[in-house]
Amino acid sequence: MRACVLLFSGLMAAGAGMTAVGCSGGEQEIKSIKIGVTVYDQYDTFVAQLMTEFDRYAAIKEEETGVAVNVEVYNAADSQSTQNGQVESMIEEGCNVICVNLVDRTDPTTIIDMAEKSNVPIIFFNRELVEEDLERWEHLYYVGAEAFESGIMEGELAAEAFAEDASLDKNGDGVFQYVVLEGEAGHQDAIVRTEYSVSTIVQNGVEVEKLGYAIANWNRAQAQTKMAQLLSEYGDAIELVLANNDDMALGAIDALKAADIPREEWPAVVGIDGTDVGLEAVKNGEMIGTVYNDKEGQALAMLELAYGLSTGGDLSDLELLEGKYIRLPYSKVTADVVDDYIKNSDAEE
Repeated sequence: MRACVLLFSGLMAAGAGMTAVGCSGGEQEIKSIKIGVTVYDQYDTFVAQLMTEFDRYAAIKEEETGVAVNVEVYNAADSQSTQNGQVESMIEEGCNVICVNLVDRTDPTTIIDMAEKSNVPIIFFNRELVEEDLERWEHLYYVGAEAFESGIMEGELAAEAFAEDASLDKNGDGVFQYVVLEGEAGHQDAIVRTEYSVSTIVQNGVEVEKLGYAIANWNRAQAQTKMAQLLSEYGDAIELVLANNDDMALGAIDALKAADIPREEWPAVVGIDGTDVGLEAVKNGEMIGTVYNDKEGQALAMLELAYGLSTGGDLSDLELLEGKYIRLPYSKVTADVVDDYIKNSDAEE
């Protein structure tokens, strides 16, 4: 039996071929476990790739242990109320652990209350909730990375490029004129990534001037529209595009192509996440770099934590920070090293 990943826009029908684990008695042999997952948006490129890795690791774990690892994945379609209902359904279906990619990081109360009442552990991932909320119950966990680290590395990539390539200073004034494509309004990761990327450029001795910004909700199509508007307003005065993720960086590139701007006249474009398409854009020179968000590491850590919680296993090897957090590091990717990351991705398939 292999792990089964199913993606739907709404609630999944109960009992869709899944075997509930019978592990209430300490002497009972565990033959199968059920892990529920709900993602904020199945069309988010990074989240989709992370879930592909999660499914792959679940299949490996099943082969290694002989325990059937059944995985149900729901798409919340950017609705917190939908996600709350999905968690309720997964609890009713007997999921041993539920992994939650929050729609609204400030509103996990309903999910936490339901989980605590039913004694079902929750692993939040990728979109970090407020620390005080994670402390509300002992069986709440978080797997992800520190947002500020990605901002720092994005700023370092931009500063290094400006120092090394004089052509990026198109008007020759020694100042990096930039625009920002941000994720959701008020979202901490978006705020932190923007703040630290800009401050890091300055700390690296590069003077900057902000021309404008736009909210593009982590979305490539929205970013293309917003970048087209920024181009119409600022034109070739834009020397740098700081995007909070690769999808928005690629949306900016789509806008540059649609405007028929020659490649040598493009501003520098930097992203975050190291998605497959983002890495290809770095390789072909469309992006000067991206910050690799370790989707393989996060998927493996989440699977191992979920498996341990489901089977009552030892969690000590997972090195949980404060007993609750698993943090994975970011890394900078430029054209010089991008093949290593593409090769790693290919090797994981």
